[in-house]
Amino acid sequence: MAKIKRAAVIGAGVMGAAIAGHLANAGIRTLLLDIVPRELSEKEKAAGLSLADKSVRNRLARTGVERLYKEKPAPLFHRRVAERIELGNLEDDLPRLAEMDWVVEAVVENLSIKQDLFARIEKVWQSGTIISSNTSGISIQNMVKACSPEFRSHFLGTHFFNPPRYMKLLEIIPTKDTDASIVAEMKAFAEDVLGKGVVFAKDTPNFIANRIGVYGLAITFQKMLEEGLGPDEVDAVTGRAMGRPKSATFRTLDLVGLDTFIHVSDNVRENVDDPAEKQAFSIPELLRTMVDKGWLGAKSGQGFFKKVKGEKGSEILALDPATGEYRPRKKLKAPSLEMAKRAKSKSEQLQALVYADDVAGRLAWHITKKVLLYSAARIPEIADDIVSVDRAMRWGFNWDLGPFEVWDAIGVEKSVARMRAEGETIPPLVEELLAKGATSFYQQQLDHDRAFYLGGQFRQVEEHPKSISLARLKQQGKVVQSNSGASLIDIGDEVLCLEFHSPNNAIGTDIIQMVNTAVKEVSTNWRGLVIGNQGSHFCVGANLMLILMEAQDQNWPELDLMVRQFQKTMGSLRTMDRPVVVAPFGMNLGGGVEISLPADRMQASAETYMGLVETGVGLIPGGGGNKEMLLRLTADIDPRDSIRLQNSVNKVFETIAMAKVSTSAAEAEEYGYLRKGIDGVSINQDHLLYDAKEQVLALARTGYRPPEPQKIPVVGETGYYTLRLGAYSMLQSGYISEHDYKIADKLAYVLSGGTVPAGTLVDEQYLLDIEREAFLSLAGEPKSQQRMQHMLTKKKPLRN
Repeated sequence: MAKIKRAAVIGAGVMGAAIAGHLANAGIRTLLLDIVPRELSEKEKAAGLSLADKSVRNRLARTGVERLYKEKPAPLFHRRVAERIELGNLEDDLPRLAEMDWVVEAVVENLSIKQDLFARIEKVWQSGTIISSNTSGISIQNMVKACSPEFRSHFLGTHFFNPPRYMKLLEIIPTKDTDASIVAEMKAFAEDVLGKGVVFAKDTPNFIANRIGVYGLAITFQKMLEEGLGPDEVDAVTGRAMGRPKSATFRTLDLVGLDTFIHVSDNVRENVDDPAEKQAFSIPELLRTMVDKGWLGAKSGQGFFKKVKGEKGSEILALDPATGEYRPRKKLKAPSLEMAKRAKSKSEQLQALVYADDVAGRLAWHITKKVLLYSAARIPEIADDIVSVDRAMRWGFNWDLGPFEVWDAIGVEKSVARMRAEGETIPPLVEELLAKGATSFYQQQLDHDRAFYLGGQFRQVEEHPKSISLARLKQQGKVVQSNSGASLIDIGDEVLCLEFHSPNNAIGTDIIQMVNTAVKEVSTNWRGLVIGNQGSHFCVGANLMLILMEAQDQNWPELDLMVRQFQKTMGSLRTMDRPVVVAPFGMNLGGGVEISLPADRMQASAETYMGLVETGVGLIPGGGGNKEMLLRLTADIDPRDSIRLQNSVNKVFETIAMAKVSTSAAEAEEYGYLRKGIDGVSINQDHLLYDAKEQVLALARTGYRPPEPQKIPVVGETGYYTLRLGAYSMLQSGYISEHDYKIADKLAYVLSGGTVPAGTLVDEQYLLDIEREAFLSLAGEPKSQQRMQHMLTKKKPLRN
């Protein structure tokens, strides 16, 4: 793993540039190459350039990097990481591949072009450099069949999913010639440095995820046409109701691109022998007609859906397959969809849907049945085991459950009996499982480890040594304390983890109680505390409904007590005599940030979207967030340095007043939520709790002492008026409303320390008191209550 420090990506198209971007995200210096342009652009002609100029020769690589700055969602953690990408071209810079540790090919999906490229690469290649192809389905072995045995021993497939920054799956496809040590090295590098979930695939058409995923899309398309349904009606079934992404089937196809889907589907059809499978991947005439018309999906502005402007604003229309015209979207209604929504588990959800005798249930059953049978029939052709298939579909297509996990969820015996009754052929793997007397593909063993069926027996599912599963630890009886909102779990090495499990991980009285319990328990019996969980997001903030109810009832003593307790509890985390490390990931907003800031360290996921967003609901941070941000940004400032002090306070004011939310851990560092050189970042979220625990242990080993209470320099009255002036200018320009200005005024007062003289050193409790007063004052404002109500009902901020 340590060997891969420099990489090259060949091909600066959408995928190649994005791979280079993610390598840069991971700290890898990367050379991005593409062909030399044969003609000057109009801009180059106007600048008087020639085809010999370096900027012209590197134009395609430069264009690829420039695209990274514009794409949404952003391929880069931060714009500055692109500085790690060096531009070049395949004529001038090909010899530099000898300097690289890893070379990734990402050129057009054409076998002969790839073969020619690898022949050229081999001429400059140095033994030890790993070479891989990012193809989505072309034979890996055939690409290098004319190359030397040594070159082939260093060659394999590395299929990234798009966009590489966000998609967890990396399919590694070794050939019969690939050196086993290189396969192991690439797996470790991909998991630990690139943050990927690795699945080993066979060198078969479209590998694992695209083979099964595209099959599922194809049979769904065919069923839509048979049933006379529209894409909007089908998507109502094949999205969250079936444990798939919200984009479901046809919105996914629009995002992928209909031309891309046809290319990937044709690749399977042309490279398999089974007539039934060829037929399954045949492209319906409607789809080819759409592509011929240029209706490619999102990239062309229309596909199965089309956004238009009408009298009432923008509207999304759906394609009517029967007429080929667009129409208003329809909402499919079926009892099974409502039952699935109310289900308490994924198993109950799927069973409520697939066994229902209504239009949604029949559609869901047909799609599920076909995908399960196809997946089982493809083992061991595309993968050696069911775990690889399930992980590929979860990580590559964002399914909640992989095919064999779905089969267990709906009941193997029950579903197979129905399949047989419907005349389906049951694959040998499934027949063998049932013949052995087993009723599921996965089992929980006595030690609570997960086992999967393979070759007539159940074998333990291998997990990465840095993967800590809180669910498994709970099964093993490692819960020390628990209530409705949080649990304390023994994660080993005398370290406890405080896990949130309230709805949306929102902070309420139950979580506050468990934080206080954690402080006492850890101080007495443990080496340290990790605050982390494995929900969808770390924490969406405080329980807004509770705050609104108390404010509407004008129960100010109770609300004041709640805020005091929250502040006091956060303070106890800061002063506890054992190290505390918080492990945020995903959304970490409002109160979630306030529970993170007092910790000794944060170990954040690279994908952490962190922000003090209280102004969006008419409030300011009330749990010590203002004070903690001031502590961070003024820690090394001399109180007499008024200019530097004011600039730092201005930055805090802007960050909180504008409710800035980071789009990555790198940006969270820029905003001051994370501290450079102090807080850590885990690029692989599966390793987050392990990395946080290691931080705790490192602090404990070095004789941990809690921080002393600090005096904080404030900008005082003059700084307050400076902040107010900035907010007033925004009001006058129409950028903010009158109520926004009122909120900004309260925030300015707190962050400046009130009306004390500039440079005054105040204690932490003083800032907490004026923060709490401002919070309560705003909670009583009718317009703030309107904002809270709107957020709770509409899930978006109100501008009033």
